Amino acid sequence: MATAKELNVIITGSTGMVGEGVLLECLEHPQVKSILVINRRPNGRTHAKLKEIIHPDLFDLSPIESELSGYNACFFCAGVSSIGMNEEDYYKMTYTLTTNVAKTLVKLNPGMTFEYISGASTDSTEAGKLMWARVKGKTENDLMKIPFAHVYNMRPGYMHATPGQKNLLKLYKYLSWLYPVLKLIFPNRVSTMKEMGLGMINTALYGYDKQILEVPDIKASANRVS
Repeated sequence: MATAKELNVIITGSTGMVGEGVLLECLEHPQVKSILVINRRPNGRTHAKLKEIIHPDLFDLSPIESELSGYNACFFCAGVSSIGMNEEDYYKMTYTLTTNVAKTLVKLNPGMTFEYISGASTDSTEAGKLMWARVKGKTENDLMKIPFAHVYNMRPGYMHATPGQKNLLKLYKYLSWLYPVLKLIFPNRVSTMKEMGLGMINTALYGYDKQILEVPDIKASANRVS
């Protein structure tokens, strides 16, 4: 199921760990022709195919809407941790923010593939005990109702950072040496950031037979050639 021969991509969250890792793969990939990153602060990278818009409020994209057309993929990597947040605030920063961006982009690019960084153990029933899992589940479910050409929800687990990444969570800095062990014990919960980026790119290029991609699916997509 080929969906595109080349990609013009919008990336959100490129100043975070996942977004930065995805951006690095996009910069290197020959079929990614242009990249627009939307950030609240500069990401500190320059490249011939990279354009950056500094925009502090993803809840209101109207000031930059004129610059958001002409793209056929969005890799939505912006997100916050639920640690220390109540459900109302987490819902706003996760569900409301993501669907607001999605609804704006689908108006401007109806043929777009939208890929959302969700998380392992997300609750598709929206009725479980874990607050973050319910909110992510509702976000996934409602994104799939938005009339993009394709919507995919990526559910990574632990991701081993790409060399050269600057934006790493402190926890990852201390756990990175454990990656070989985690990979051996939990193969279906662990991937590299490179696999995450390539998985998203290949899913946008070639499609995938599921809308929810768990870690084994992300790896399978990453290893796909055509």
